[in-house]
Amino acid sequence: MLSFIFDIIKGYVIGAANVVPGVSGGTMAYLLGIYERLINSVKSFGPDTVKLLLKFKIADFIKKTDLIFLGCILFGVGLSFITLAKLLSWGFDNYPLYVWSIFFGLILASIPSLLKSVKTWSVGCIILVFVGLASAGSMAFLTPAQESTNLVYLLICGVVAAASMIIPGLSGSFVLLLMGNYQLIMLNSVSKLADGDFSALKILIPVGIGGVLGVILLSRLLSWLFKKYHDLALSLIGGFVAGSLAVIWPWKDAVLQEFTKQDGEVKEKITGFDNWRFPDLTSSTDWIAIAFCVVGIVLLMITEKLAKR
Repeated sequence: MLSFIFDIIKGYVIGAANVVPGVSGGTMAYLLGIYERLINSVKSFGPDTVKLLLKFKIADFIKKTDLIFLGCILFGVGLSFITLAKLLSWGFDNYPLYVWSIFFGLILASIPSLLKSVKTWSVGCIILVFVGLASAGSMAFLTPAQESTNLVYLLICGVVAAASMIIPGLSGSFVLLLMGNYQLIMLNSVSKLADGDFSALKILIPVGIGGVLGVILLSRLLSWLFKKYHDLALSLIGGFVAGSLAVIWPWKDAVLQEFTKQDGEVKEKITGFDNWRFPDLTSSTDWIAIAFCVVGIVLLMITEKLAKR
């Protein structure tokens, strides 16, 4: 019973990371020690497991898919989406610098843990670190697309965002931000559903369907990469994580755009970032932000120790 509770908590942490643009749930899954197990569990769904269901071999199906573990993780992820969407929306509205700072500390502290998992360093590993670094870092300077409620576009958002969520260092939420639909999906629709407004399902259902397809397809590729090219895969992932620091750098300005909701309420949404700068060491506000970075580092260290236990 205790292991189920811990798995739900791990899922909650992964989901919390996925809600924040720039933070990767895949990174958290890796640091919690469940990344490859999670990938293999998702990958196991296929024709063989369907046959087990059709033959009513439920116990074999549960064992082959590691279904109880996967169910606990998904329950935790869903719970975090519902409970944290409003909190993070409030945090970004009122204290964006501090929210970015704590997550910057979390990701910064995760990089050594990822890279020390590479067993044998080669020239290829070093090259892939820089490839990942450049790829993820360049995302910070891309121009976001416009918001869209088109059904096909929502399906594509789900596929791409879910794929990003399970690749450490690539943030599903930030991909949604670049695609123009972060505010629509992660804040407005999830918050509505948490309030009991089921009209949000017309947005969340197609995104969810796309997400399931993206995870199933990519999990097979990732499982194969980890088996065949473990060190190279980890090197690339380490580069992605390091590059993502540019995305969540706390000292930047959000580019806001006003929009009018159906009820006539005027709101603002983030459409990108600009004016990256270094902290002002004469500012008490920036010193508090640095303290939050340290808090993030400490939280990550505690998380790692608990995961090892």
